[in-house]
Amino acid sequence: MTYTPSNNRYTDMVYNRCGVSGLKLPAISLGLWHNFGGVDHFETSRSIIWSAFDNGITHFDLANNYGPPPGSAEENFGKILKSDLANYRDELIISTKAGYNMWDGPYGEWGSRKYLTASLNQSLKRLGVDYVDIFYSHRYDPNTPLDETMGALDFAVRQGKALYVGISNYPAEATKIASEILRKLGTPCLIHQPRYSMLDRWVEKDLLDTLDREGIGCIAFSPLAQGLLTNRYLKGIPADSRASKPHGFLKKEQITPKTNEKIETLNRIATSRDQSLAQMAIAWLLKDKRVTSVLVGASSTNQLCDSLNSLQNISFTNDELKEIDSILNRE
Repeated sequence: MTYTPSNNRYTDMVYNRCGVSGLKLPAISLGLWHNFGGVDHFETSRSIIWSAFDNGITHFDLANNYGPPPGSAEENFGKILKSDLANYRDELIISTKAGYNMWDGPYGEWGSRKYLTASLNQSLKRLGVDYVDIFYSHRYDPNTPLDETMGALDFAVRQGKALYVGISNYPAEATKIASEILRKLGTPCLIHQPRYSMLDRWVEKDLLDTLDREGIGCIAFSPLAQGLLTNRYLKGIPADSRASKPHGFLKKEQITPKTNEKIETLNRIATSRDQSLAQMAIAWLLKDKRVTSVLVGASSTNQLCDSLNSLQNISFTNDELKEIDSILNRE
């Protein structure tokens, strides 16, 4: 079946400037961390990517280890890119990362120049592209000098294998130093990808302020706390849910009575806003102008469309924000 993108794909999407750069990202980006690997149904993955592009999602976020098995998400996206989206490459932002374990031996993870350069070369082959738009250092490496890790990112740009660079999962102080190094090298840090949700607000302590001062964009991953901030777990753990899968990151023991109580109360606020809980959780992140984009996953086109509908209401009253804070701060 031949894919032809919607002519109206840019009508409803909101695009935000990423930090102080010239690049705009969609307010909602598609992450391929889950549901796009070798263990997943390829045609379902394909339909989700089609639906994403049809609705103005231009940014597709990957990493070398996404799957499972590791590398398979890049391979599958590469197949879909070649068969369906090759003519639209200049309308796409494709990002990938390196930092977590990918192969045996001392050069298969962390932040050395050796690993980052080799991993990017492997990613380009799996994706079937000459360059990625954004290449990330996926995690801070306390045992490798930041000069070396940032130098490897700069090297990727100078080789023409990446247009922009970013970092992910870096603490605030390391982010500031990394940004200073990259600026001196002439390849400014475009973006930081931290874990951020209503249930995980660590970035609010000092990272968001650091990003704002450094002119770096922020793209939040796990905005639904691995599915906790949805209606899926309000009545227990469904058999087909992420928490029930042996290879998932959400574990059954994380769904405690206290967490369920918070989710149920938040769900009532979402209902009063004519939103699903997931929609409100995404909108709550986008209310902060320091957040460029929210990275959503999807196991179906319906789930993706539900996330996209969050853009219909991203404003909150002061009373709503106070009530949400009160709920989230409960012990």
